[in-house]
Amino acid sequence: MSCPICNRETVPAYRPFCSKRCADVDLAKWLGGSYAIPSRDPEDIDRAAEEAAAELAKRKPH
Repeated sequence: MSCPICNRETVPAYRPFCSKRCADVDLAKWLGGSYAIPSRDPEDIDRAAEEAAAELAKRKPH
């Protein structure tokens, strides 16, 4: 089996990765939203727009 990040051979201690570094790269992708599945559901689009507007409102100085 090869590491899904760099394609090197896996190491049992970090399986399915070859190293802690590749495991951390994968975790960062999950936390950063790189593995998100896009949706075309109108409810999801509306909710995302509302959340984005709320986030912008929080960031604007008053």
